[in-house]
Amino acid sequence: MCLVQEKFMSMARDRLEQLSLADPELAERVELVEGDVTESGLGLNPDAESRAREAAGIWHLAAAYDLSVAREVGMRVNVEGTRRVLELAARCSDLDRFHYVSTCYISGRYAGVFSEEDLEKGQEFNNFYEETKFLAEVEVRSATRGGLPTTVYRPAIVVGDSRTGETQKYDGPYYIIRWILRQPGTALVPVAGDPDAARVNLVPSDFVIDAMAHLSLLPHASGRTYQLADSDPLTVTRFLEVIGRATGKKVRTVPVPGRSLKWAINRIPGVYRLTGVPSAAVDYFAHPTHYATQHATTDLAGSGVTVPALATYADRLVRYKIPRSFEYVSEPLKDDAGKVRRRALRDARVSD
Repeated sequence: MCLVQEKFMSMARDRLEQLSLADPELAERVELVEGDVTESGLGLNPDAESRAREAAGIWHLAAAYDLSVAREVGMRVNVEGTRRVLELAARCSDLDRFHYVSTCYISGRYAGVFSEEDLEKGQEFNNFYEETKFLAEVEVRSATRGGLPTTVYRPAIVVGDSRTGETQKYDGPYYIIRWILRQPGTALVPVAGDPDAARVNLVPSDFVIDAMAHLSLLPHASGRTYQLADSDPLTVTRFLEVIGRATGKKVRTVPVPGRSLKWAINRIPGVYRLTGVPSAAVDYFAHPTHYATQHATTDLAGSGVTVPALATYADRLVRYKIPRSFEYVSEPLKDDAGKVRRRALRDARVSD
């Protein structure tokens, strides 16, 4: 049973139909039901709610994934929505596991090593997305202490499939890839902080999916949190070198104070139009947190599921991205600061 908002039901049916072409039995195993995580009882009709309470497993992935999300929206969808799903889980008499997809970035701007056991470390947040996902995970951990069997997955920055480059979202490093592709010969990239010290933690979508599929079946995973991150992420300098080779460009960095860069993107007409990089993305290229992956590394050992090096698949990300990058350039852009910020918000918005 898959919970789908009314406005997305047509899209969900189309995607299920496409997936069923490769696996005809899927259509018989998947039921799409209309509802909303922000509503009491998830907005399910009585019959669907009754059947939902028979669930042996629940996966909660719904979220407002938007680095520019308003706090009110984040609280309603990410926090209250999680509470509503936990309420349903508590009424499932045969529940074996509640799987919750969080994010590594509940760490906020915590400076240092952030372990899989860590949650509340007095961290400050870059945006309301981070804050509300943190508060949602607090709810999950509280339910875990209350006896609910839970497993939490915290992906780092997710990019396309390492085998095909396929992706449904173009944020994070894709802003940089697009900006580099738009420049001839030598590409200039403004960077905040020390690019030789700051690291960019990237994981391909196939790793995240395969890891969750494996870990979700382990009995001892109940009560555990897994950071699905690269244990040895690239520095910003090294990341740009790899992307430079993949794009065939020579990349040069231009040091700019982070606050100044974000201010310029938000306030100076033409800066966002020129770079295509929203201000909310700047923080993730001057990130002070290192993510420990002890649980994930230990429990994935022997499964064949590992984080591939970006250099082994960066060219696939770029090749998959190129046609859409040129479509982006042709779109009309507005210089008005308010419209630019709304455009940045729209570009960043995808579903978890």
